[in-house]
Amino acid sequence: MTVEWDDIRALNIAHERFLGGLPVASGCRGSVLRSWRRCYSQGVRADHSQVLYHQDLDFRGLLGELAEPVLDDLEAKISGIKVSALLCDEQVRVLARRVGEPSLNAYCDSIQLAPGFAFPEPIVGTNGMGTALASRRREFICGREHFADFMQSFACAAVPIREPLGGRILGALDLTCEHDDAHINMLDLVDETAKTIERRLLDQIRDRDRALLYAFHRARRRAGVSAASWSDRPVSAWLLPEDRLESGDRIVLLETAAEMISAGRTCLTVVRLRHGRTATLLCRPVDSEAGPAGFAVEAVLPDGALRCLDSTAKRAAETTMGTVDGSGPDQVPAVPLSPSPAAPLRESPPPPPPSAPWLVAIGEPGVGRLALRSRQRLSLLSDAGRLGSSLDVTRTAMDLTEIAVPKLADFATVDIPDAVLRGEEPPGLGEPVLRVALSGIRSSSHLYGVGDLIAYAQSTPQAISLASEESVLEQDLNAAVGWIAQDPDRAERIREEGIHSLIAVPLRARGVVLGVVSLYRSAHSRPFEEDDLLLAEELVSRAAVSIDNARRYTREYATALALQTSLLPHDLPDQNAVEAAHRYVPARGGAGGDWFDVIPLSGSRVALVVGDVVGRGVQASATMGRLCTAVRNFSDLDLPVEEVLAHLDDLVDRLDHEQQGRTPAGNTIAGATCLYAVYDPVSRCLTLASAGHPPPALIRPDGKAEFPDVPTGPPLGLGWQPFETVEIELDEGSELVLFTNGLIDDGSQDPDIVLAAVRDALTRPVGTPEEMCRALLEALLPAKPRDDAALLVARTRSLDGGQVEQWELPADPAAVSGLRSAVARRLTDWGLEELTFSTELIISELATNAIRYGGPPIQVRLIRSRALICEVTDGSSTSPRLRRAAMTDEGGRGLFLVAQLAHRWGTRYIREGKVIWAEQPFPDTGPADHPPQ
Repeated sequence: MTVEWDDIRALNIAHERFLGGLPVASGCRGSVLRSWRRCYSQGVRADHSQVLYHQDLDFRGLLGELAEPVLDDLEAKISGIKVSALLCDEQVRVLARRVGEPSLNAYCDSIQLAPGFAFPEPIVGTNGMGTALASRRREFICGREHFADFMQSFACAAVPIREPLGGRILGALDLTCEHDDAHINMLDLVDETAKTIERRLLDQIRDRDRALLYAFHRARRRAGVSAASWSDRPVSAWLLPEDRLESGDRIVLLETAAEMISAGRTCLTVVRLRHGRTATLLCRPVDSEAGPAGFAVEAVLPDGALRCLDSTAKRAAETTMGTVDGSGPDQVPAVPLSPSPAAPLRESPPPPPPSAPWLVAIGEPGVGRLALRSRQRLSLLSDAGRLGSSLDVTRTAMDLTEIAVPKLADFATVDIPDAVLRGEEPPGLGEPVLRVALSGIRSSSHLYGVGDLIAYAQSTPQAISLASEESVLEQDLNAAVGWIAQDPDRAERIREEGIHSLIAVPLRARGVVLGVVSLYRSAHSRPFEEDDLLLAEELVSRAAVSIDNARRYTREYATALALQTSLLPHDLPDQNAVEAAHRYVPARGGAGGDWFDVIPLSGSRVALVVGDVVGRGVQASATMGRLCTAVRNFSDLDLPVEEVLAHLDDLVDRLDHEQQGRTPAGNTIAGATCLYAVYDPVSRCLTLASAGHPPPALIRPDGKAEFPDVPTGPPLGLGWQPFETVEIELDEGSELVLFTNGLIDDGSQDPDIVLAAVRDALTRPVGTPEEMCRALLEALLPAKPRDDAALLVARTRSLDGGQVEQWELPADPAAVSGLRSAVARRLTDWGLEELTFSTELIISELATNAIRYGGPPIQVRLIRSRALICEVTDGSSTSPRLRRAAMTDEGGRGLFLVAQLAHRWGTRYIREGKVIWAEQPFPDTGPADHPPQ
């Protein structure tokens, strides 16, 4: 092993990096890392695992009964050692337990390491028994190599137990002890014990099969095989050596042997294996006293290893084996059973003479054919287990065709209405369908291709299947006429390609027909039979459920994305403070809760906001919409930056408590972050506060990029500490980049590397904020991001002295007259004479109220931006209140007049007191130098 199993520190680091989504380059064995990935993909949690108990488990089944004396012997061997021996079935359910010390029984019971409990890898995580059965090989798992935390104190050595002839895994044998007591030699002991159990299983083969085995043994002795080398060896020693073959090569040999036995005749064939190697298989009858009883298949393995055989050697007298029925187009040339030595794969001395052939399989022709077909069907349905691994309709349809070809059909197609691909309900009968998947043993078939829109004629098997919601079997297309009506010319070309049999199966799930699957067989395959139809229906029914799940997911994804998009700003509001651009990119797994906004404020200021609601789907989008609306409302109140976040924090906490009582678990707000910034173009001051959100990037006019040190408060909803603000003075032309973590956190790179990439992308010369958005997305986001991302780029502007006028006002009512004259002169200079009367009246009322009810210092300011803004500042925090004066009241009409004359008015609070402001739109006809509206 390249990694030490007892390197605790390295394993802990590797485990933490893996759970943190970081790449694991070292510190963990490859087999263990692959197991961790399987656990992660199946949703296993390291901090929580549930061990299930099975009450209906048969502890006295064949495996448990045969293994009992072997386990008793093993218990004697481990006596006095703190180790437990466990036997489990193929579902990793513990059948029996033996312990080295009696005191371990109570301890094992307390941790559920007892008969009846199950430890499959997809539920419990990496462990000896579960991982050995998942990987189909022996495994040694020690300490932190276990995925789940509760098992990290153990060490496990496990070996699968296989059915001797077929190779099917029946269960596993495991030795478990404390991590500190572990030793790598545990594997040898458990391996030896498992082989003993397999030998006992071999002895239980039914009498007929055992008679065949011993008849084969006698035939070998009559053929001159050394009795010394074979007669004293157990039957299992005749079998194909598993440790000298790759698993793929072994499967190929077993499948070919089953086909040869099913043919029921003497034959010889060459099997091409991996790495350019070949093996020679000989099938010959096994005679008993009553006559031929069956057939045995042997493999020539020179010196116990597969070597290249001379394909040009003289053909043997035996019949050559092609396909099972002997009709295969490509007959494999036969070779002698004991060929002349050929050159090995690599340069080496000439190989020694070949050893005696190994037994691959033995059986009866009729039973063998049925067993072969049954195994092929089981293999096909086993492959169907990967259906549904993708929540994509098209990908699932492609998986279906790839599974069906070539084990069930020579060509397979899937046709689905376009509405289903969009996540909608399927349309009525007669609507065209879209071909979304096509697989075949060759490219030339003349069938409709992927992407073709097909309107099936009513007489075609596909249309009949869709209408009746039942499968249609056409064993002989040459005799059928209904399918020809679809396209006679195409049908003739299809027949010329040798396609002669068809099965059409509706994709039906949850009472809805989603499309149709067509399976074809061509020239060298048997026509479809009833058994094939049943198998096709089973396969398609599994695929239909997966496709319907993908359709429903697509619909939810589209709904969430539509809701998300409708709640986000489409066009940014007109304002003079910044030039802004924005982007929102949904994740490949669904729309999330990322959002942004640009909110004009009083005094020509602007609020820039980005936020992120944890989660995806409609729930996250709806929560995002509520927060976005709340931010706008709080901003309209002209609250300070930190108070806006405080109100948002209270809102999220209240929403979370409300939802806990009326929504299912997991649908509450999992968390939300927000960055809120206000920019004043008059003072060029930027005020920021963060609620658990990444800081923005700031690009100075000279091109230097930096990340301001913004005090990061807790995420929204926690409410355990106040939010802090920071103020930054910006030069005109500075660019502020606000983003969510989906832009920089893809889960596969170190954060420092990602931030360096962001800084590099920010310093590249670009033009407008729109171009900056495009450049950042191209540089940082993959084609299909894991998380959604919101991006807001704002380039600052400033209002110079020619657009702002300010006066200091003494606390004397007589000073208001001089103020009116100064205001009139400034409006004349700006070409706004039409607004003189209304502005004088507004300034007089606001200034008089400040003198009478406020306190010093008193300031008056005019701002010419997209509107004429009048502001009066005083040192009092008392807010004026608009009221309706009675006919007999002498006062109380000042603010009412201001409200009538101004387009908008309001109050905002500052550290020194308050500001009362009023906005007036420019006249429709004004000077040419007015800022554009």
